[in-house]
Amino acid sequence: MIWEPITLQELSSEILKGEKEMTSENLKFWNYIKFTPTKWNEREYGDEGGGFWVVAKYKNFVLYYNDIEDGFNISEFEKDGEIKEYGAEQDELQYALIKFRKLIEFKS
Repeated sequence: MIWEPITLQELSSEILKGEKEMTSENLKFWNYIKFTPTKWNEREYGDEGGGFWVVAKYKNFVLYYNDIEDGFNISEFEKDGEIKEYGAEQDELQYALIKFRKLIEFKS
């Protein structure tokens, strides 16, 4: 089977599925940090699919979908458009968001 990058429509379905599973507190945070999914570059593995879909940003961290691993991941970034660290987690959105919140709270 040949790997194909996830489409925006498929990603939107993944996001909707995750939103339905979020607690009200997490959904409120999600609504604060999310934005229209945008492809960002990632130097290690992102070239083949034209980058990875970043779905949320807070301070110097992003939440993105790694369609090679089929899951949401977290990375720092130094400038918009570039994911700093490759992540191979296979988390659904609602679980990645919990990790994202904990990381931000820890770093604050």
